[in-house]
Amino acid sequence: MVESMIADQVMKLRQRRTAQLILELDLTDGLAEDRPADPVSAVLARRRPLLADVLDGLRRARGDHRVKALIAKLGGRNIGLATVQELRAAIEEFREAGKLTVAWAETFGEFSAGNVPYYLATAFDTIYLQPSGDLGLTGIAVERRFYRGTLDRLGVEFQVGKRHEYKNAADQFTERGFTGPAREATERMMASVIEQLTDAIAGRRGIDPAQARALIDRGPFLSGQALEAGLVDALGYRDEAFASVRKQAGPGAIVQYVGRYQRSHALAERARKLPERAGKLSAARQGSVALVYATGPIRRGRSGHGPLSGGAMGSDTISAALRAAITDDRARAIVLRVNSPGGSYVASDTIWREVVRARAAGKPVVVSMGDVAASGGYFISMAADAIVAQPGTITGSIGVLSGKPVLGDLLGRAGVSTDSVTEGTHSAMFSTTHPFSEDEWELVNSWLDHIYADFTGKVAAGRGMSADRVHELARGRVWTGADALANGLVDELGGLDKAAALARTKAGLPPTAPLRGYPRVRPLDRLRPPGSSEGRSAATAGLASGLLAESWGPVWRLAAQAGFSPHGPLTLPGGWTFE
Repeated sequence: MVESMIADQVMKLRQRRTAQLILELDLTDGLAEDRPADPVSAVLARRRPLLADVLDGLRRARGDHRVKALIAKLGGRNIGLATVQELRAAIEEFREAGKLTVAWAETFGEFSAGNVPYYLATAFDTIYLQPSGDLGLTGIAVERRFYRGTLDRLGVEFQVGKRHEYKNAADQFTERGFTGPAREATERMMASVIEQLTDAIAGRRGIDPAQARALIDRGPFLSGQALEAGLVDALGYRDEAFASVRKQAGPGAIVQYVGRYQRSHALAERARKLPERAGKLSAARQGSVALVYATGPIRRGRSGHGPLSGGAMGSDTISAALRAAITDDRARAIVLRVNSPGGSYVASDTIWREVVRARAAGKPVVVSMGDVAASGGYFISMAADAIVAQPGTITGSIGVLSGKPVLGDLLGRAGVSTDSVTEGTHSAMFSTTHPFSEDEWELVNSWLDHIYADFTGKVAAGRGMSADRVHELARGRVWTGADALANGLVDELGGLDKAAALARTKAGLPPTAPLRGYPRVRPLDRLRPPGSSEGRSAATAGLASGLLAESWGPVWRLAAQAGFSPHGPLTLPGGWTFE
């Protein structure tokens, strides 16, 4: 009896090692850029596939004869457009290797827009849609609320200085609608995104872009209408989609998540290399590319992650990671993965300096832009040897703003009186009970002029442009990655793979040189305090406490109360999420 059970288990293990594989990708919970450092956030995010794992798994599977197909569930938690484009490219390469690709969705929208998940679906051979679902192919819209009329009734005035006309984060408080420059920039961004969506539909359907655009203008679609229009290939439930894939993959095929497939192969590869490592390979053969994640709003101090408050990148943490890569002989180049709307000017400048130092030390730096790398996110990128972005990346926003609300009239109407005792001519400069005086405005504008001149000057040096050309592209204007490439603000379109390949080439490394998350901190290093700011453990993140960093100087609390980002004056205006 026992021997029979053991034999059965051995047979099953043998079958699992030799059976055909169907890789599964469930995007219900979205995708994660990197794993949170704190344990609570890590547990909450455990069901979210890691983008790097998915990309690596699909890359490995292209040459694996056992892997026959990929089936992916789309829809659910929103994924950024640039991330979708990175995943979409990997799926297209997987399909071009002769593998079957099938997407299925319960719905692309359900009474809401579903443009981005459907854009991802166009990379697959077959698209299944549940009969009760719909296709929210609606086109792209940006709607903003403006509170100037309400604030006028309340007696609240906003004093805002900005550099320059496209830097419109405060317009919701100072205007009654889009300004001319804001509307112009937004319309161009929407046109760029719709061009990318139209091209994807046209390419999949084999129709011209005008016909694809006509389909978008007809949406949204019920499932039957989507099938009739050729936007989906079949109506079916999960079991029907999986049954179809199993039939094509062959009998006995095993379904396995892409992430688990990737991890099992990565472990096996490490095991094979153990004898080589024991033989102490020369440093030249151990060369690798360090991958440093710069994710979230930028603040001074350490990076922070929290289950409720999200995360922010701290200049101390990112700078320590870059310093560690600079001093590590095995790290021959650095890929800086930037996914940030910006924040503190000072913190951005601190990180910029470490990028400059890395290049001076002979370590090529290549920036890989994620969904957003704008304002301060562009600041920390602009000194790199090369910048790689996706067509849908939100970038640019080279500008600065600051200001304060004036609440004196509102308080007076409410019967609130204010009195103060001051020492120093400008000690009450940031008080909200009165406007800036004339000489205080001069100080604010001098500060803005200094930051803008520093920002644009460093863009000119980093991108090899004239000051006039930089100013033409800057002025706070936001660009898509596609338009940023056309204007010289980025160097190539692509994802993390493209950035890693560029870094290897610039460092003279072979194409097989590994891309390693950096710094590689041991568990014990996370528990004990670092010995100095030079140590690897100095690059570990803390909890997301104090996310309202004083990145605006003394006015940071007022900025937060006023609706500005609390992280600082180099922040992308508004929220930029495409659905």
